[in-house]
Amino acid sequence: MAGRFQDKVVVVTGGTSGIGLAAAQAFVDEGAAVFITGRRQEALDAAVKQIGGRITGVRGDMANLADIDRLYDAVQQKHAQIDVVFANAGGGTFAPLGAITEEHYQSIFDTNVKGVLFTVQKALPLLRDGAAIVLTGSTTGSAGTPAFSVYSATKAAVRNFARNWILDLKDRRIRVNTISPGVTETAGLDALFGGGDQAAATKDYLAGQIPAGRVGRPEEIAQAVLFLASDAASFVNGVELFADGGQVQI
Repeated sequence: MAGRFQDKVVVVTGGTSGIGLAAAQAFVDEGAAVFITGRRQEALDAAVKQIGGRITGVRGDMANLADIDRLYDAVQQKHAQIDVVFANAGGGTFAPLGAITEEHYQSIFDTNVKGVLFTVQKALPLLRDGAAIVLTGSTTGSAGTPAFSVYSATKAAVRNFARNWILDLKDRRIRVNTISPGVTETAGLDALFGGGDQAAATKDYLAGQIPAGRVGRPEEIAQAVLFLASDAASFVNGVELFADGGQVQI
């Protein structure tokens, strides 16, 4: 039985772990040819091996425009067009107001805002009319988090990219939506929370603040991404879909 994305071409940036890896796996399982990016070759090779099937890894940092060009050059070597872009690469670290450095600001904005902007813009010549773009936002773009203002600001910017780009792309019928995960069980989150027992305790505390009573799983976020990218969401455009167990609704 053919999947929802049979013979579609999908690009997933930041696809070597967490939500990106889960989404890439789900797209492949649904019949797509998927290109993933990652900054570390070892992690990229491991992800490609884990996913299997029609998966291609392209090493690159999406804050580097030359690396984005190499990504789309790699796509063009195999395919004439792209059906879905999931601009997912991003990250951040804690720094309270008063301790924010220029380097902290620049690195997070370069990855989360500049990287998303040019990942999408440089895809435009290859994106087919009627394609789908999904951007990774965050609940932090809508709710305050101590010592996380720079990261949160980048995610608010990403959410507003979607609002504006649907106007820029309306003549091509290209949809742009934002997926905003809440607390999700990923290696990146564990590292952000200090790892080990400290990370586990923090996640347990946060789970108690979530109406669903637990943190999310990458596979759950991936299914929301696939919905936004699929024909089932053909009249869904410019929205922010929270996949957070109800966290920001209370």
